[in-house]
Order: sequence, then structure tokens, then C-alpha cells
Amino acid sequence: MNPVILTPFDLALAASLVVFSSFLSWRLRLGLERSLLIAVLRSALQLSLLGLVLHYLFNEAPLILIFALTFVMLAISGYEVFRRQKYRFKGLWGYGIGSISMLIASFSITLLALTTIIELDPWYQPQYLIPLLGMMLGNTMNGVSISLDNLTQITKNRQHEIEARLILGQSADEAIYDIKRDALRSGLIPIINTMSIAGIVSIPGMMTGQILAGNSPMEAAKYQILILFLIAAGTAFGSMIACSLGCKRLFDERMRLRLERLT
Repeated sequence: MNPVILTPFDLALAASLVVFSSFLSWRLRLGLERSLLIAVLRSALQLSLLGLVLHYLFNEAPLILIFALTFVMLAISGYEVFRRQKYRFKGLWGYGIGSISMLIASFSITLLALTTIIELDPWYQPQYLIPLLGMMLGNTMNGVSISLDNLTQITKNRQHEIEARLILGQSADEAIYDIKRDALRSGLIPIINTMSIAGIVSIPGMMTGQILAGNSPMEAAKYQILILFLIAAGTAFGSMIACSLGCKRLFDERMRLRLERLT
């Protein structure tokens, strides 16, 4: 099967559907029409620029530029985690907890997949490294941000309960264990839901893209299964690291709750 080549007219036709949705938002007074139109323009511009950058990287870019791009992706992901928090850790901790968690989880699992599972030689081929790392960072970012947000919010709301537990002789880990567990659960629920309905309710994006590009549905399914497993592991690993670092930051060396470390 030959792949279908999309023309600018095809993309414009698809964009007109979103423009029509913006018109409906205006008519219904939802107040989202501006956001929808800006999102259309931003996504088209950003993905077009990404296509140009990746075309260059895939063909002739030096290795240092490939690695530079991966750390730019990490830096932006870390900022997004920081920005999504209602209560943020002050100073570099606010940015560092999310970034460190994603660095360890996403990069290690991506490296494992490229060297052990896919077995690329060399493993840093950009046409595999960049898309795989991008999917890992994007999904791990969601899990980490949700977990951290729930951890800090619930801790704020249950401050007196935690302090009462500490007075009764519990350690910091014991006093905050239930909150940490609930925060981790919230971060893992989205990827669990995604895996639960994959192939029944929805066809995931990567598999859809490969099928539309003319690849074998069975091969597309195998790659999608691999990606889902990697994303689930990365999300779990990253969320656990983020919650562990966050819990340590919420207490001092004398096991006192320090909510003044949050903004």
C-alpha cells in the first residue's frame, strides 16, 4: 500500500473544522474561541518547525546537536511540570524535582529500549531516539505533574493531621505515607486507563500513524504495545521518584513538616 501524501489543502480543510468549532464556541458564549484559534496556529507552526528540524537532524546533524535537542525537550518538560503546580516548591526545587524525575525515568528507559529491545547500532540514531524520547517525556510529564500537584495540595489540606501523627511518634515517612500513595495513584491512573481501552475503544496514535503510512497493521500493533509498556514504566518510575523527592523536601532533618517551602 502506498502512503497517502497530504497537501496543504487537505490540512486547511481539517483546520476549517476547528475554525467552525470556534464559531460554535462564540455562538454558545463558551469563551473558548480565541483559545481554539491560537491553539490551531501554534500547533501548525510548532509541528511544521519540528518537521524541518527533524529533517535536518535525521540527515546531517552532528551528534552534539542531537543531544542538545534532547536536553531542550527535558528543560521544557520540566518547566511545564513546574507551571502546572498549584503549590510549588520554592527555589530550584520547584523546577528541579520534576526535571530530575523525568531525566532519570525517561532517559534511562529510552536508552534501555534503544540498546536492548530495539537493538540499534548506533543507539543514538535520531529517527528513533527523538520520537521515542518525546513520547516518554510527554507521558512521564503528565504522571509526574499530577502526582506532585496532588502531593502538595493534599499535604496542605491535611497539615494538622500530619502534624498530629508526628506528635504521636510516627516518622515522617509514616505520617505522609497515605498521601504519597494517593498522589502516586492519581499519577498512574491516566496511563492505566489508556492501556485498558487500547485496541477496544481507541486505536492509539502511533499505531494509527503507522497504518495510515501504509505499514502492516500487525507490525504497527507490536510497536504500539512496546511504546505503551515503556510509557507505563516511565510514568510509574518518574512519579515514584518525584513523590519521594517531594516528600523529603516537605520535611526537615528533624522530621518537622515545612510547608513554608511551598509557594
